Order: sequence, then structure tokens, then C-alpha cells
Amino acid sequence: WISHARYTLGVRDSLMIAHSFHKHPAFGPAGGMHGATYTCDVEFQCESLHPETNWVLDIGLALTLLGKVLEKYNLKNLDELFGTQVMTTTEFMARQIHDDLYQLLQEQCPEFEGDICVKLWESHKAWASYTTTTTSSKK
Repeated sequence: WISHARYTLGVRDSLMIAHSFHKHPAFGPAGGMHGATYTCDVEFQCESLHPETNWVLDIGLALTLLGKVLEKYNLKNLDELFGTQVMTTTEFMARQIHDDLYQLLQEQCPEFEGDICVKLWESHKAWASYTTTTTSSKK
């Protein structure tokens, strides 16, 4: 029996960043300045398709919004953007990208209701993700 079914639309982009962990000993050699190339996957999930268009979300809009968010961080030094008190871990950046994306989605597609999951890949072996459930601002 199917007890909980969901539709998913996924999009992907990438970004290159520089950052450090401010020489914190817990990070070993990564404590110093280094670069990273992230692959960013975003999944939009909902229980039912849009009644008129039969989609989770316009795929073009999803790609455009993700591109706008990643543009803020691509080819940037995260230490300069967030300061020396913030550890810009992959987990932190997954949430930051999620929150930025959520804000844009609320502005440009307020009727979307469902889950948003941002998965940030450090390599083919390691990733971090952050997921929330949204509700329509039109209720």
C-alpha cells in the first residue's frame, strides 16, 4: 500500500568558492584558505501537481532561481562575505543557499507548497543537505 506519495522536480548547478576555517584546529589542513567546487542539487517536492500546468514547478524558473542564488557565492571568498566568525562548512552553505532560494521562490512563485531540499556536494563521496517544508503565502 502507498501511504505517502510525492512528486519531485530536481535541478542542478555548480559553483566555485574560496574559504577557510580560520585556522581552527578541528579542520586540520582545511583550516587554512582553500578552494572548493560544489555541485548543488535542489529538489522541489509536493503531494500534487499544479492543477493547470501539471507540474511541480516550472523547470526554467527553478533553474533561473538557483542560478541567481549561486551567483552571490560563485567565484567569491566566503570569508569576505560572511566574516571571520562564521565557519562556512558545507552544511552551513546548504542552509544558506536553501534560505536564499526559499526567499526568491516566495517572491516569484508564492503558490508553491511542498519541500525544498538543497544538497551540496563536496565530491562524489561527500555532501550535506538542508530540507524544509513550505506553505503557500496565499492561504
